[in-house]
Amino acid sequence: MKKEITNQIIQIVKRLGIVRPRDMDEYGIYRKYIHMLYSHGMLIRIGRGLYTLPDTQPSENRSIAEACKRMPSGIICLLSALRFHGLTTQSPYEIWMAIGHKARSPKKPGIPIRITRYSGKSLTSGVEQHKIEGVSIRVYNPAKTVADCFKFRNKIGLDVALEALRDCYRSRKCTMDELWKYAKICRVANIMKPYLESLV
Repeated sequence: MKKEITNQIIQIVKRLGIVRPRDMDEYGIYRKYIHMLYSHGMLIRIGRGLYTLPDTQPSENRSIAEACKRMPSGIICLLSALRFHGLTTQSPYEIWMAIGHKARSPKKPGIPIRITRYSGKSLTSGVEQHKIEGVSIRVYNPAKTVADCFKFRNKIGLDVALEALRDCYRSRKCTMDELWKYAKICRVANIMKPYLESLV
């Protein structure tokens, strides 16, 4: 392999953080070069079809970065979003991701992903963009995440939703107006009302 191609790939991986062989397509680089660099120890495989540089120090959110690289259309939600925003002491085994009702679930994602279906404004509202190890991720903001927890309280537990609400408001990661806004979007305003009123 030519040295200039090797250097180009290394620079791309430095910029993107985590790559899939198909990421090379837009640069006109054959996918097989990723496997060649891996076989020579210049890249390491961190998951099925996911590669990075050997000296990369993994962050505590690497699994989120891996999930978003696998499913770029997904949005980090519920327990994983709580963890990302520092609103829970729980460390979920699965990465919780929101996708649209008609979107395809990933086949053999290689990492544990828990899919939750959303629609309309509930899917598109409150999305923030962040970067983890060079990977662009989308995650619901703290107030939207709290409202989602009440919406999916049967899946994650009302106690988790209440803890998230208290922590989010007391740590000033959201305002009361934001909580009301997303409670209405998620259609849980009546459920959340007594708990919201108890905070003020």
